[in-house]
Parts: sequence; C-alpha cells; structure tokens
Amino acid sequence: MLTVTNVKKQFDGTEILKGVSLSVNKGDVIAIIGQSGGGKTTLLRCMNFLETADSGTMEFDGETFDLAHISKKEIARIRAKTAFVFQNYNLFRNKTALQNVTLGLTAARRMPKAEAEKIGRAALEKVGLGDKWASYPNALSGGQQQRVAIARALATDPEIIYFDEPTSALDPELTGEVLSVMRDLAEEGMTMLVVTHELGFARNVSSKVIFIENGAVVEEGPSAQVFENPRQERTSAFLRSILQHEKE
Repeated sequence: MLTVTNVKKQFDGTEILKGVSLSVNKGDVIAIIGQSGGGKTTLLRCMNFLETADSGTMEFDGETFDLAHISKKEIARIRAKTAFVFQNYNLFRNKTALQNVTLGLTAARRMPKAEAEKIGRAALEKVGLGDKWASYPNALSGGQQQRVAIARALATDPEIIYFDEPTSALDPELTGEVLSVMRDLAEEGMTMLVVTHELGFARNVSSKVIFIENGAVVEEGPSAQVFENPRQERTSAFLRSILQHEKE
C-alpha cells in the first residue's frame, strides 16, 4: 500500500533521519516507538510533507515519488488519500466541532455544505461526540478535542491515518477515551501509522512495531515478537526502562 525508502533529513547540520525505510500494508496498525528526539515525528511529518525530506522515495497506490523533489500537485494527490492527527489537536478555536470537521470537505474539496455536514455528524457520532457538534473547542476537554480531530480525519475517508503522539498532551484519565476510539478503528480495519509512547496500545492493538532511535530503525516486527522476544538488546533495554518507569 505504502513504502518509504531511505528517508534522510537534517536540521542545521544535525542528521535526524539516517535512511529510514518502512512498509505499510492495508489494514496495518503500525506503532512507532522510541525515545523523544529519535526522529519518529520527523519521519511522520516527512511522509505527510509537513517537512521536506532531504532524500528518499515513497511508493503509494502504484506510484513512486521523490520525497526531496515532489510537486505541490503530487502532494495534494497523496494528501487527498491520507489524514494526519496532531499532538495538540490543531482545531480552529472560533469554529464548532462540526465546522472543524467539515472545513476540509467544503473548502478543500468543494463539497456542498449539507453533504459535508451529514458526513461530519456521522464522523462525530463515530468518535462518541454526536451530541457535541455545536460545541466550541474551549468547551471541550482535551480528550474530546482530540476525538474531534480524529473525526476530522475520518470525514475525508482516508486510506491511511497518521497519528503523531495523539495522547501526549492528555491527562491519563483522558488518554483512555482517545485510545478506545483508535482501538475501534483498528478493529474495523483502518490503516494507521502511530507515533506513540503508549506501550500498552503498541503491544495490544498494533499489528507491527517499529523501534526508532537516533534516526535509524533499530528493530521492527510483529508486535508480539518485539515485546516478548526482541532480537536487539537495545530494544530490550528500552522496553525494560519504559515499563519500569510506568511501574514507578
């Protein structure tokens, strides 16, 4: 479905991505884990063209793209098939939940307002916010705002959704409601690529785990294998450290 190969990215002479490659099959839920600053978010942003990679290629739906020299038309064509959920929701504060969800449909896709609102209400219903369509972001909890952001992604009927640490800005009690929505999407077969520190989600929901450190893939494989029998000692040490921290 989607493959990126040898993605490299520098910031101010510092190599953030050192030739990362990964493949996503339809229905995959891939958790990307690793320490902060390891390049996980940069990879996701390069894949959605929020950052321009210095080099690398992407194969998507039978086409191959040069990530360093991709045209605006090509980016628009890829983005029409993907969606991105940010850490901090990125909602318009002066628009209702429904308006936030439908804006991409009416503005970018020129969809009639009535049709967009029908889709938007269904998306909000799907994430458990059918009764909050008229609420503004400042009247919603962080978890509810993130669910609006997920509804906005779903409304575009994407082939794949990228999640960039979707629960990192939430209190623990609100994290569960967002992960529950993501778990439901996984069970329905939505293809998702998730940068996350939530190891429970990575272990129990994702089909595949990729461990990235210092801009390179240290290990990847089926979730059960990576957690129960990691091949690399560095992976074992990382998992032990995180799990011990969670216990404390």
